[in-house]
Amino acid sequence: MFSLQIKYLSFFFGLISVLSFFNIIYSYYLNLYLNLDTYYLSLIISFIISVLFYKIKTSEIKPSIFEKILTVFFGYLLIPLVLSIPFYFSIYNLTFLNSYFEAISGFTSTGFTIFENIKHIDQSLILWRSTTQWIGGLYFLFSIIFLIDIYDESFKKTLTNFFSFNSSEVLKQAFKIFLLYSGITLIIFIILNIFSIRSFDSLNLAFSLISSGGFLPVNDLSNIIKDKTQIIILSILMLTSFFSIFFSFNIIFLKNKNINFFYEDLHLIIYFIVVVTIFFLFFSFNNEFSSNLLSISSSMSNIGFSLETNQSNLNLVYLVLVIIGGSFFSTSSGLRFIKIYSLFKFSINQILSFSRPKNIFMNKLIFTKINFDFDEINKYFLTVLIFILSFFILTTLLSISGINFENSFKLSILTLMNTVNSSSYGLVDFNFNNLNFFIKYSLIFFMIIGRIELLTILLIIKKFLLKN
Repeated sequence: MFSLQIKYLSFFFGLISVLSFFNIIYSYYLNLYLNLDTYYLSLIISFIISVLFYKIKTSEIKPSIFEKILTVFFGYLLIPLVLSIPFYFSIYNLTFLNSYFEAISGFTSTGFTIFENIKHIDQSLILWRSTTQWIGGLYFLFSIIFLIDIYDESFKKTLTNFFSFNSSEVLKQAFKIFLLYSGITLIIFIILNIFSIRSFDSLNLAFSLISSGGFLPVNDLSNIIKDKTQIIILSILMLTSFFSIFFSFNIIFLKNKNINFFYEDLHLIIYFIVVVTIFFLFFSFNNEFSSNLLSISSSMSNIGFSLETNQSNLNLVYLVLVIIGGSFFSTSSGLRFIKIYSLFKFSINQILSFSRPKNIFMNKLIFTKINFDFDEINKYFLTVLIFILSFFILTTLLSISGINFENSFKLSILTLMNTVNSSSYGLVDFNFNNLNFFIKYSLIFFMIIGRIELLTILLIIKKFLLKN
């Protein structure tokens, strides 16, 4: 019998009530009364759930990893129900499915939207859309820590200078992450304002960039970003969800600058420089390089923003960057560069060992003394297999539902990698509002699957198979 860790979720419902209150204040300040009642409703409901979940008695026995996984999955289903309240009870006559789809898309930081014209939405609801992403990004970071037992020891080591795994200090450590996440959001907001992006757009973009989300406060990014300087600044800021959320903390506050604390980010820096150099040398003849830089940063960080440029020949390249993803402890999705790199190096070493059996090949990451063992490689390999299986299933479901194969192929990748559709992937005009209920529920399920570490699905299946 599984016991969900309900108290873990109470914090996020409390946070929803706080953000609902801020939305109420914002609505009063700008005289936006059209959807005001919906924020009161979300405030009351989220506050009641938060108190109830906190008061519910749970077992004092340390929860199993399977109970933790189910708790996180349950949160991805339940929290968006509350987040969908302002959509469902708004003046825009949205169905429950469309409201829930929008909330799930925001909470998983995907960015698919059922709104065909953002100009028709009042500012308070636009801000609420962005808020769902911000909460979702924070929930994702907390979930990584909550499920740390399923990950590799080498990844845990990078957190020990910042995060304590002592159960008695859970609240203190959670508060650290919350402050860091909020602080980076504020810094992004200030920088965007400095470079002449209006405050409302800066706030919404800050919520999107820190969470690796895909919602824009306008129909097209070109309505906000006007010049090359702004494009470059936005491209750089996108990398905050590409690198580890703890990267800046380690640089500023870590006294003992042990390179092992930076090893993943060092690999990502090299990876980013190599990709940018290749694009600069080979793919910048017919397009402004600044636009390519924006698409590169956006794809690597799994955000998906792009300017309206004709880059159909690069769609597949950008999709590959989306699949690879960024840092393990970032808010981005993807298979993770360090895992793919480790799996590739291990495979090459295995091949070479047959041709040169007397040689010794070390499975060690460059710049570090960290060796990855066979168990870790097995996990990486299983993650890739589960992604391929999930991708095949979703592509098949979309294809048999009437979506052409090319769009099904692209949409499946973007769904599993929680990346918004845009011109970089040739899906800018895709209409989610007109999809039937089966496709919408399929996308909802796989958006959640993409946000949860894919390995957890295998662990759940394994648990139930062994039980039976």
